[in-house]
Amino acid sequence: MSEIVTTIRKFIFDNFLFDAAEDELGNDDSFLEQGIIDSTGVLELVEWLEETFNISVDDEELIPENLDSVNRLAAYVAGKTS
Repeated sequence: MSEIVTTIRKFIFDNFLFDAAEDELGNDDSFLEQGIIDSTGVLELVEWLEETFNISVDDEELIPENLDSVNRLAAYVAGKTS
């Protein structure tokens, strides 16, 4: 699962946090509460997840419990790919 976390963190920093330091985002920090990802960003994130991990994200799975932090995303991806 650490490889999934690393891949997700790289995507978040490359696409949403740009020049931020690695320690500015904890793996349990909420993307929405921190203002990191908005509704358009969620669509970008979902598209990337589907392409990168070869999964399908169903509409009913678009909830904060699955997508609102690095650790939640990693757990969601791990569950979809196992």
